[in-house]
Amino acid sequence: MSSYDGIQTATVIRYPYLWARQARKGEIEGRKYRPVAVGVRLARPDDDLVLFFPITTKQPEQARCAAEIPAIEKRRAGLDADLRLWIIFDEFNTYIVGRSFYIEPEPPIGRFSKAFFLPLLREFIARRKSLTEISRVR
Repeated sequence: MSSYDGIQTATVIRYPYLWARQARKGEIEGRKYRPVAVGVRLARPDDDLVLFFPITTKQPEQARCAAEIPAIEKRRAGLDADLRLWIIFDEFNTYIVGRSFYIEPEPPIGRFSKAFFLPLLREFIARRKSLTEISRVR
């Protein structure tokens, strides 16, 4: 696959995620490439808008909206099954596919199952107004 077609809901790619705490300090670039889950891809006339949720090894604080990734889902997503991993849903990056310096037109590293990911996405949508968007749209 040599296009951006693989960047769809529930796929996992590597992307230099910009954390909200970094953005508040004035940073504009993510510090390292990390796995991110593609939350939603919204078709637009020019290029599609995508929401990315970070995946981290750092256990989130209790108050955060996050989900630990089960072993079978880590394998499906192409992640290290031996690590404890979480998807964070209370902040997200938005980005335009096709205008990216960071996203290569490569296949995703994996994909979460609908049974795991869609309930999390529904929870995100229900809380959307209270969450933190870090727009990387230029």
